[in-house]
Amino acid sequence: MARDILHNRVKQALLKDGWLITHDPFTISFGLRHGFVDLGAEKIMAAEKAGQRIAVEVKSFVGVSAMTELQRAVGQYGIYKSWLTRIEPERQLYLALDKEPFDDLFEDISGRVLLEDHRIKIIVIDKVSEEIIKWIN
Repeated sequence: MARDILHNRVKQALLKDGWLITHDPFTISFGLRHGFVDLGAEKIMAAEKAGQRIAVEVKSFVGVSAMTELQRAVGQYGIYKSWLTRIEPERQLYLALDKEPFDDLFEDISGRVLLEDHRIKIIVIDKVSEEIIKWIN
C-alpha cells in the first residue's frame, strides 16, 4: 500500500498537537471488504473522561487533475465514513490536507457545498512547519 506524500507530515502534525498515533494504517473491515485509512489516533482528554478517537485519511491532491483527485477523496471518505459509523461510531473520520490544496479546492463555493453536503471533517496542515492550522467539523 503506497502512502501519500503528506503522510509523515500529517503524522508529525498530529503528534505535535498532542495526539497518540494508534494505527498506521487504520484497517476497516466491513462485510467482505477491507479499507485502509492512513492513520488512527487518540487524544486523552482527562483521567475521568474517555479519549477522543479519530481516523485520518491523508490526501495531497497532486495528481494530474485536481477534479479527479477531489472525486477520489470524496468517494473514499464516504465509503470509510459509512463503514466507521457502523463498526466504530465513536471514532470520527477526517480528511487531512495541506493549506494550498484546501484553499484551492474547498474555499470556493464548489468545494464548500461538498463539505456541507457530505459532512466532511477536515484537518488543514502546514506541510512546512508540520503543524495543524485548523480543524473543520
